[in-house]
Amino acid sequence: MRQTLLTAVALFSTLALAAPISAQASANQAQVKRLLETGVCAGCDLTGVNLSGAHLIGADLRNANLKGANLAGANLEGADLAGANLEAANLKEVFASGTTFNNANLTNANLSGASLHNAQVDGAVMIGANLNGAEGFDINLGIGGEE
Repeated sequence: MRQTLLTAVALFSTLALAAPISAQASANQAQVKRLLETGVCAGCDLTGVNLSGAHLIGADLRNANLKGANLAGANLEGADLAGANLEAANLKEVFASGTTFNNANLTNANLSGASLHNAQVDGAVMIGANLNGAEGFDINLGIGGEE
């Protein structure tokens, strides 16, 4: 009897802990679906999602949380990521022509091999960002402290 009770408690504890994780994953998947179908997901929580290779041309991702997200090889042409949290996001080899990153958090983001043509990065935080091999044309990128 005691063994059965302990097993039931252990099972219930496992299910209780798994439910919030599943609910979060489900919420993320619903928001990813909305983004891919409509191109609009301003303020969405897309923490850690896999959007590698996605076509997000003109997407509205203002103030979205993309912390740790995988956007490797994605097409972000004309997308608006103003105020987005892209901390530790994988943006390797993204195409970001005309993309807005104003006031975005790109701390420790991987932008290696990215094409940043006419991208706007005013006020973006890029501490520790990897820009190895990235191409940038017509970007107002300030290096150093305050003026």
